[in-house]
Amino acid sequence: MNPTFRRSAQASALLLLLLPLASSTSPKLDPPKAAAAVPVQGANPDPQVIAQFGLFENAKLQSYIDQKGMAMGRISDRPADVKGFTIVDSPIINAFATPDGHVYFTRGIMAYFNNEAQFSGVLGHEIGHITARHGQKQQTRSTIANGALILGSILSKRVASIAQPASQVVGLGLLKYGRDDENESDKLGVKYSSKIGYDPASMADFFLTLQRTEQSSGAATIPTFLSSHPNSADRYQNVKKLAVQAEQQAGKQLAVNRDQYLRLLEGLPFGDDPRQGFVEGGVFYHPDLKFRFPIPSGWKSQNSPTQFQMAEPNGKAVIVLIPAGGSGATLDAAAEALAKQLNIQSAQASRTTINSFPAIAIQGDQVGQDQQTGQQGITARTLSYVIQDGQTIYALVGLTSPAAFETYAPQFQRTAQGFARLTDASKLNRQPEKVHIRTAKAGQTLASALAANGVPSSRYEEMAILNGMKTSDKLTSGQLFKIVGK
Repeated sequence: MNPTFRRSAQASALLLLLLPLASSTSPKLDPPKAAAAVPVQGANPDPQVIAQFGLFENAKLQSYIDQKGMAMGRISDRPADVKGFTIVDSPIINAFATPDGHVYFTRGIMAYFNNEAQFSGVLGHEIGHITARHGQKQQTRSTIANGALILGSILSKRVASIAQPASQVVGLGLLKYGRDDENESDKLGVKYSSKIGYDPASMADFFLTLQRTEQSSGAATIPTFLSSHPNSADRYQNVKKLAVQAEQQAGKQLAVNRDQYLRLLEGLPFGDDPRQGFVEGGVFYHPDLKFRFPIPSGWKSQNSPTQFQMAEPNGKAVIVLIPAGGSGATLDAAAEALAKQLNIQSAQASRTTINSFPAIAIQGDQVGQDQQTGQQGITARTLSYVIQDGQTIYALVGLTSPAAFETYAPQFQRTAQGFARLTDASKLNRQPEKVHIRTAKAGQTLASALAANGVPSSRYEEMAILNGMKTSDKLTSGQLFKIVGK
């Protein structure tokens, strides 16, 4: 998975969490995109959630979730606890509620809903976590292991002690709930979605889509919804039974609204957005920022809005690309600030040039508190490079234990010295795939409709899951369905 690496003022918060810093000042680039979100009931999304995932700016979809969310919040058991709704720019399939009363949907999960009732069921489920105060019971935020691709689970204890706090950003707001909490939120999701007029049985149907996505190796992205919301064999049946009861109580047929929802999805980006950085052939490319650099062979990597992380597979070393220096900062000032923020003892700095970019290399020992012994001392050795690209300054921070420094310093150096201007047109012009809505003709199956629209057979199953169908399902004349393409 490649979340995004974009310019953000939240570099400050991430850098403070990534490493034990001595200074509270830190570099800032562009203002955070959170300001562009539409606030609901006066509540803005958490800046650190936006820093991790990025804000998905789509006025049509944002207006839609505001409208439905506010309607559901008003009829919930604790209307005052429901604060706001935001779509974040991530391809993963997830929705989550934070303890402050905000509900977040990824653009990935929005793509996989196939009607308004499915969306409404998951919306009700998340509002249920808020109104039942499940997050507050767990106190603040917790982390999820599968979200921390590098930090914690892959890094060794030595390096993890340096970077572990950043895993709280990686898993921000994604709380793991027990079966009792999940069952309670399922009941509330059924109650709330039916109360605003939607068929809650669709929420159970969406569980099947999630399971198929998780089981399919050919799927574009794996859902984390099932990780932060543990599933069970009887959950589908339980929701179906609750839905029947809710419809009987409503005394009328509740809405599904497939076509209305699908039309909202036209042009929605699908999967990773290469404009925000992608890895190919052992190289990280960023078309929008127009740079590239190699990743050490065999290392794991993860991209996010404010940093790109690389880790040796056994957790013995890590390299992190972050923005450095504030607006108008000089290269010297940015290097000095980085050394201070990393708490480097006896830092040795040398000026150099990397592929025509002015740069400063910084080597030294990081001093901090050992998480295992609680004593102050040298926690890591670093070789970092501060690189100036016009008005923008980046830092490639390499960290490892002092004993392993001679082994990994050459890889830190090669990665930094490979930082270069991106000029390859095929990489610069790489565009994301998008969801497109098509209309079926009489007599078509989903497979034949996909074929008629140029979808390769290797993606039929992926598209079937995206549509909540089987490839052999027969479509009616005029029926809408989703495909993915440029």
